Amino acid sequence: MLSPHFLSSDLFNWLVLPLMIFFSRMTDVTLGTLRHIFISKGLRKIVPLLGFFEVLIWLVVISQIMKNLNNFMCYFAWAGGFATGTVIGMKIDEKLALGVQVLRVITSQACDELVSNLQNLNLGVTVIDGHGSKGPVKIIFTVIKRKDLGPVVKIIQDFNPNSFYSLEDVKVARQGVFPGSESSGYFSRMLTNSK
Repeated sequence: MLSPHFLSSDLFNWLVLPLMIFFSRMTDVTLGTLRHIFISKGLRKIVPLLGFFEVLIWLVVISQIMKNLNNFMCYFAWAGGFATGTVIGMKIDEKLALGVQVLRVITSQACDELVSNLQNLNLGVTVIDGHGSKGPVKIIFTVIKRKDLGPVVKIIQDFNPNSFYSLEDVKVARQGVFPGSESSGYFSRMLTNSK
């Protein structure tokens, strides 16, 4: 008959330890994903703090893996935590919607209403004449906050549904016309001041 000590040891090695590894790895990869996102956005102040905790967690977890090389469940927990942490990091990035993007709209249709509605959102809009593969076009440029993408795309679809548009992340934008910021929390001030 198995002793209670053996059962508790077995339970720890095959269930508790892999779960701890999974959640720890998930956390460190989420932090790593966010660290890379913040670096790409030019938000430098928070990056060292994220990196510190990311590596600290990684060291603790890898030491447990090395102590339990005969436990294949730890390998699955490590890989599952990595995959889950990547997804969670991307989801957090979508929710935070940090940074700004250049929006380019190319249309062969009249675009006065589109431009007017974009300007009504307090966006700076530049319109230039161009020539596309099927004739003359208007090229509309504006810089928008990522969090404002939904309403802007809706305006494009409402007023020029057949137009082509593309987005590109911008690391730094200055001297433009931007709508007023509604966020005023400590976290957003820290991110804004880190540029």
